[in-house]
Amino acid sequence: MNQEFRFVLAISLMILVLVGTNILFPPIRQEELDLPGTLTPTEGTGTPPLEIPSVPEVRMPAPAAGVAEKAAAGAPLTRDVVVRGPLYRFTFSSRGANLTSAVLTDFVSFAENGRDEGGLVELIPAGSGALGSRIQVGENVLDLTDQPFDVLPRDGLTLREGGRPQTLTFTYRHPTTPFVFSTTYTFEPDSYLVKVKTRIEGIDADLLLTDLGTGIAYNEGRIADESRALAYVTNHLQNGIRTQLLSKADEPKIEPGPFIWAALKSKYFLFAIMPGADAETTSYLGGLIAEPVPAEDQAYVAVSQPVRSGGVVEHRLLLAPQNRALLTSFDNDLEEVNPYGWRWMRPMVRPFVGIVLGILNYLHDRLNIGYGWVLILFGVMMRVLLFPLNQKAMRSQMKNMAVQPLLQEIQAKYKDQPEKLQKEMMKLYKDHGFNPLAGCLPMLLPWPVLITLFFVFQNTIELRGESFLWLPNLSAADPFYILPVLLGLSMFLMQWIMIRSQVAPNPQMKMMMWMMPPMMMFIFLNLASGLNLYYLTANLATVPQQYWIAKERQKIQAATPPAKS
Repeated sequence: MNQEFRFVLAISLMILVLVGTNILFPPIRQEELDLPGTLTPTEGTGTPPLEIPSVPEVRMPAPAAGVAEKAAAGAPLTRDVVVRGPLYRFTFSSRGANLTSAVLTDFVSFAENGRDEGGLVELIPAGSGALGSRIQVGENVLDLTDQPFDVLPRDGLTLREGGRPQTLTFTYRHPTTPFVFSTTYTFEPDSYLVKVKTRIEGIDADLLLTDLGTGIAYNEGRIADESRALAYVTNHLQNGIRTQLLSKADEPKIEPGPFIWAALKSKYFLFAIMPGADAETTSYLGGLIAEPVPAEDQAYVAVSQPVRSGGVVEHRLLLAPQNRALLTSFDNDLEEVNPYGWRWMRPMVRPFVGIVLGILNYLHDRLNIGYGWVLILFGVMMRVLLFPLNQKAMRSQMKNMAVQPLLQEIQAKYKDQPEKLQKEMMKLYKDHGFNPLAGCLPMLLPWPVLITLFFVFQNTIELRGESFLWLPNLSAADPFYILPVLLGLSMFLMQWIMIRSQVAPNPQMKMMMWMMPPMMMFIFLNLASGLNLYYLTANLATVPQQYWIAKERQKIQAATPPAKS
């Protein structure tokens, strides 16, 4: 039983609320845009249609052979060129100008067999590569992914924090023709964004195809969980965002654009390609090719772009953590590359994600405390904030108890007269100022936050690897199962206080008091420990209020006369 199923089981009683929210606030749909010139001929103007070239039907190249194999074949030896910055370490190969390694130096890899010797996050899978180039010229495709390139500067780059951007240029010159292909990467020391400008000379090229590689390398301890997150995602100009899991990619596929962006993503990291922001005219990615890798949760992915006049193509690359603030800064829905919640939940979850993350990050930064203490403080704050509503709900329930004898009397008197019964009940509610639904809203309000926190802890990079007391990772399950046990005990305590306050406890409530805590312990056993920490804190913060309400309930029950027979 996976984590998502456990959680669905825990919140099954909330389905009605979620469905209602989805109806009132339907998912955001991409508008049907009319592009300049449109994708179809413009009637009456004589203007030709704006044509985004389609992707040619070519197969992806196999991973490049090793240095020893190429030396044996008589090919020049490959040189590695390294770009070192405060946030990353990129390694390029002079053969094919391929990116063979992309290490994010601020993040630790939890994979048992991580590629990086320093134990840091590596985005490029072993034996793979990315950013190789191919050019479509008419019916022909020129494959440069295995050709020797000159590199300037030859020794790579070292970027200093706060320093100026630097460039790295790869150039291929055909030995017998004027064909020259050059790609310049511009790196900024304090940004994950890389600007790329390619110039093609000597031929009239139609399309440039850029390889994104075979997916994101594993960097988490639970491979099964991360495997379910590996995917390529596209944001179509008209059809919106679409995700294809790599584990479900079972046949070669060509997806026509135009795309606003395309990306490979894992649970916490992504490798995205976007059109250049400084292009002379608005440009889009032309299309995408994907071909599955047999027996692996990988797929070769390449993206095409039309070549502008002058043989120039520009795009931007982002090899980065899925930091929501970073992704929202692009203003192109890139934060939806790994959306929070299932599709039918997102209308309700989406507004809470920004609020919850904003509060958590604000407390973390302003108070300079770890996220574990932030969650405890947040749990207490939520209960304090909801205290007036909970108090109103409890008083409404106590008022319900006070009118129960009168209600039972009316039900007995008019049991054979449904219309009269309904009229007398409404009169009773009006005379006593009682609303039978008044106690429901405060009980429902914490649930959207709890649901949001579930997805926040499963996918938020800020909480990845955050330790607290005995917990090594707030985004992973408690390795010692202490929190689920304490959570079950807190639920038992709350129900015990409630039952103790009743003169004649309901046998069903007694049964639930014994059954619900073990069930919740089982459901929350493998959920994120940060979620359990928040829920436990919220329960403990509710105990004093439960105790006070229980005392009030006992007084009302002692003063309430029995119903007339």
